[in-house]
Amino acid sequence: MRTASPESWMARALVLARRGLYSTDPNPRVGCVLVKNDQVVGEGWHQYAGEPHAEINALRHAGEAARDATAFVTLEPCSHQGRTGPCSQALIEAGVARVVVAMQDPNPLVAGRGIAMLEAAGIEVDVGLLEAQARALNPGFISRMERKRPFVRLKMAMSIDGRTAMASGESQWITGPAARTEVQRLRARSSAIMTGVESIIFDNSRLTVRPEQLNLDRDETINLHQPLRVVVDSHVRLPLAAACLREPGRTLIATCSNDNARREARERAGAEVVVLACEGKGRVDLKALLEYLARNESCNEVLLETGATLAGAMLDAELIDEMHLFVAPILLGGEARPLFALPGMERMAQQRTLQIDDIRAIGQDWRIIARPEHRD
Repeated sequence: MRTASPESWMARALVLARRGLYSTDPNPRVGCVLVKNDQVVGEGWHQYAGEPHAEINALRHAGEAARDATAFVTLEPCSHQGRTGPCSQALIEAGVARVVVAMQDPNPLVAGRGIAMLEAAGIEVDVGLLEAQARALNPGFISRMERKRPFVRLKMAMSIDGRTAMASGESQWITGPAARTEVQRLRARSSAIMTGVESIIFDNSRLTVRPEQLNLDRDETINLHQPLRVVVDSHVRLPLAAACLREPGRTLIATCSNDNARREARERAGAEVVVLACEGKGRVDLKALLEYLARNESCNEVLLETGATLAGAMLDAELIDEMHLFVAPILLGGEARPLFALPGMERMAQQRTLQIDDIRAIGQDWRIIARPEHRD
């Protein structure tokens, strides 16, 4: 009988980790498989923050069979006492013989300490198997730990002639139901949904996850906690009757205004307000906002759903990590609103280039996943 490869066991651990795509925030998505005599004796994944980690669930599944097994885990086992105990110690006490880790934990509280603890106990540890796939599963957690800001994913829907709304601001609906389901999934995996106040004024978006629209697989779980709604509102113009203020979850207004009366009126309407530094044009410093969201709200992934002005400002500041552009087979004409507002671009040499990672049909529409290339 053919012996399974280490890659196949780690691939299984990654599949398990992905089951927590919509539920582990702000923790990373992690899977674990325990193998002995070329047979799975236990497996588990981290399901919800505050609940047992992947390794603990796998050890409980295996019971006594965990002794002398090899653990394949997608992220370095933790070594510190948080809301749950250290997983490295649990693996040691269970008597596993070897631990194969896809990637070292970027969390400074761990950062190699879990591996060192295992090795000090005489356990063989190998690191780096399918590391790229493991990193791709947790871009936000890695970004928050390494760059001190969330991973920012821009979602925009446009016509085939590159327009996002009519001149009046009317934009519902450009894309079809399948694309809107994809957007719901992007929202569900995000710590926060960020928009500009103009988008709220024109669309009155709720900016919520609607579980009934997700069409999840049987094995996927979801945390019904709504992502934080973040409205970039430099001059505190959010309408007091905005729909997002009446939805479950929190709405945070990011401003640089000193108008206490306007701020207090929004707080009475249900919003929270944070005052940040202004950039040169009297607008919220976007980099400072992202740093605030990472530091104060533990945001891993931020979904940017907004209009041309804020999207252009984020792109110009090189704060967008990934774009999900949904293209509908319609034409809106030259008077309609563009995808990005990028003032000052007059020569071809000033163009912004994208690295396209994926293009595929989503129902009647097309989805382009791309990464902006940074300027030299």
